[in-house]
Amino acid sequence: MRKNTFLALHLAGLVGLGGLVGCATPELPAHGNFTQSAPAGIHQTLADDAARQLVVVYPPASTCLDLQQATPDAFGSLLVESLRAKGYALLEFKAGSKTAASPGTDRAAGAGKPLRYILDQLDANLYRLTLRVGDQSLTRAYLATQSGTLHPAGVWLRKE
Repeated sequence: MRKNTFLALHLAGLVGLGGLVGCATPELPAHGNFTQSAPAGIHQTLADDAARQLVVVYPPASTCLDLQQATPDAFGSLLVESLRAKGYALLEFKAGSKTAASPGTDRAAGAGKPLRYILDQLDANLYRLTLRVGDQSLTRAYLATQSGTLHPAGVWLRKE
């Protein structure tokens, strides 16, 4: 009897601890553009730099990218233009469509690598761009000057 009580209390403690761990785990940020007051010209600089880096890691001749989010913001639309100018085949996101496409389409065949981006502002003059291609990510920080120009604050980091 004592053994069963101890086992029940131990199990209840583990379940309670698991609940606490679940509450303490931070949420992963959603995808999109989270910049508040970005100067007008920085989105073009970011989109061009992102496209150049994707060319280095994923050659356009052998890579089709499947955009997994809507791109209504300035950075998103400029990124789409830059990727097409670099020669990428790009499956654009359609509002209301599901992530799994209907049978018989290129999306159902897995023709494209899933692509998402997160652009956020860490400080008044510090921006971070993360490109998620499949389950890999490319991240770079940028520093905005008083004149409104943007400069990389480091190298591209790749997480595999």
